[in-house]
Amino acid sequence: MSWHQNRATSNSHKFPLILLKKANCYISCFFFSFLNLQPIGKTILFSFLPILTWLPSYPVRQYLFGDVVSGLSTGVMQLPQGLAYALLAAVPPVYGLYTSFYPVLLYTFFGTSKHTSIGTFAVISLMIGGVAVREAPDSMFSVSASNGTNETDAVLDTEARDARRVEVAVILTCLVGLIQLALGFLRFGFVTIYLTEPLVRGFTTAAAAHVFISQLKYLLGIRTPRFRGPLSVIKSLVAVLIGIPTTNVTAVIIGLLCIVFLFMIKTINDRFKDKLPVPIPGEIIVVIISTGISYGLQISDKYEVDIVGKIPTGLLPPAVPDFSLLPNLFTDAIAIAVVSFSVSISLAKIFALKHGYSVDGNQELIALGMCNFVSSFFHCFTITSSMSRSLVQESTGGKTQIAGFLASLMVLLVVVAIGFVFQPLPQTVLAAIVMVNLLGMFKQLRDIPGLWRMSRIELAIWVVSFIASVLLGLDFGLLVAVGFAILTVIYRTQSPKKIILGEIPNTGLYCDVDEYAEVMASECTGIKIFHSNTSIYFANSDLYINALRKKVNSFWLSGQFRVLTFLKGTTAGGNSNLRPLCPKADLEQGVTEMILSGSAPQLDDEQTNGKAVEPLGDSDPEDTHNLHKPLLQENINIHSIILDFSAVNFIDSVGAKAIKSVMKEYAEVDVQIVLAGCPLLADLRRLQFFEGTVTLDLLFPSIHDAVLHCQHRVGPRPPSPTKRECCSDHQTLVESCC
Repeated sequence: MSWHQNRATSNSHKFPLILLKKANCYISCFFFSFLNLQPIGKTILFSFLPILTWLPSYPVRQYLFGDVVSGLSTGVMQLPQGLAYALLAAVPPVYGLYTSFYPVLLYTFFGTSKHTSIGTFAVISLMIGGVAVREAPDSMFSVSASNGTNETDAVLDTEARDARRVEVAVILTCLVGLIQLALGFLRFGFVTIYLTEPLVRGFTTAAAAHVFISQLKYLLGIRTPRFRGPLSVIKSLVAVLIGIPTTNVTAVIIGLLCIVFLFMIKTINDRFKDKLPVPIPGEIIVVIISTGISYGLQISDKYEVDIVGKIPTGLLPPAVPDFSLLPNLFTDAIAIAVVSFSVSISLAKIFALKHGYSVDGNQELIALGMCNFVSSFFHCFTITSSMSRSLVQESTGGKTQIAGFLASLMVLLVVVAIGFVFQPLPQTVLAAIVMVNLLGMFKQLRDIPGLWRMSRIELAIWVVSFIASVLLGLDFGLLVAVGFAILTVIYRTQSPKKIILGEIPNTGLYCDVDEYAEVMASECTGIKIFHSNTSIYFANSDLYINALRKKVNSFWLSGQFRVLTFLKGTTAGGNSNLRPLCPKADLEQGVTEMILSGSAPQLDDEQTNGKAVEPLGDSDPEDTHNLHKPLLQENINIHSIILDFSAVNFIDSVGAKAIKSVMKEYAEVDVQIVLAGCPLLADLRRLQFFEGTVTLDLLFPSIHDAVLHCQHRVGPRPPSPTKRECCSDHQTLVESCC
């Protein structure tokens, strides 16, 4: 072979790559010439069409092969799943193929996730099917047979029923798309924070139970009505059990064989995923083999096994949805829109974190909204990301949205050219595919032991989400789960961690004196530093104040008594039968003598912080001027309290008034309360907190600054008198008063 022939042969091998490079260059030139706009307009356009940011610089040599392999693998998986999930949506199987093409194509232009596979999903399909059955039940399409006049001769017009259910699914999808678009343009991507991971996992596990039970009738080859609403799972299960005597043995055998085969293939793929270049496409193998057997043995005619039926060749022309159905679907559309976005953004964030790129939640809302809204004009039902297909797309080397684009082209090829081949496919095979794909969702039951060890509150969210969604249905169950999750947030604010801080010697660092006792964290002399990791508002302001009083053991309010059991002394007042007999000078010495007519208030351990207090002495009811022994406490003089506000995120007017009130109460016994690390200065000013005796001088940027201030304010304190001196002084005082 001559040199020129060798060169020609070499160039012929490189021709496809050269052609792709030139096409990429032309596309880049077109984009950049088209985008010769103002910076703001360019930013808006790039954010709305993310494909403009990555396609011009698409590395063909590094990414193309992986995207092609991934796209073909995902497309092979998407074909049987589209057919199977259409049954969940209560529409003919061919509409699952339409839904596997149009939305996937659109997501290539608007999506930001490089690895999620958009299309049909079991949970969303089941929710769509529930609405379709509610709006178009079988009872609406029962017609009298031509040879009878009795009601028993009524037959079901399946064509009219299916057409109506398609209309319901399409308009519902259109409304879901509009809601997602509105949320995306209004930057409401944060709504998913209320759908915590335990909630979503419990909800999807419950949805898997719904899906599994709904597929039993297809697996067994029996006919049962489709239920929805509360207890629909139990009703469906009872209907299946009642229909077991009419089981089609041939359908059961085919379905069980498919389940065993698919389970074995999944096990092999999981065990040898590092050695296999691509996962074994078990689903398409099952579909091809079972279709061939069904066609060859005529099992539909001979054994009465239900099959997919007519699949029209080609795409249907676009049509405007029937908007007259909108009023009845709005609530359902909101639930489906939120669940669809939650599932999609969760998967997108997982892959983005793994591969080191970011996804925009608001743009994902817009992308899903565009996919659902535009696709509804092409007879599609609602889509979201599929967990199983996304894992296949990522594990087979997918790098960008081009993989999804190629998968959609593969589905298009089947719809346009060879869709009729799948008409003899038994429905029990589709049920087997759905059931095996639910395995990953049922594995989420393993979350329970881990959540029991880590967080009981999150475990409660998981369990409530699961039980409510199973018993009440997916729509009401989701509502109950979200409400319960919000209640747990309120509960957390009602029971925060309340601690006293102490200084680690010579560091200026302040930690919990109980938790960090091993590093010698100790309280500052005469100063109590109170920390509570919660905001202060109307729902927990009283709890905050009570926790403060309990921790510093200063005030106790009970009935008509106002007992100031302060560590500097104890005063009783607020009742005509209970009056103080010591002046302020004696109060500072830690001694109080009381004259009572009647019984004295009892101080429990909580009021005295567990410290022993001498009894008041024997009382004589005949004598109205009983003398009692002095009430003595330990010689601990607390002069300042520091409230650590570093963990306070917000405060309302009720909380501000509560803090201001307790500061005034402590000031009556010469105890100053100051605030440290407060990030809410503007809020406090707006709430008129700094008025009267409460000034900005009581606010400090850090705990250490507040401690230095308190120590400087008090200075050295004189030694306290002995017990004998106190008793003598107060005995004289009592005699003079009497």
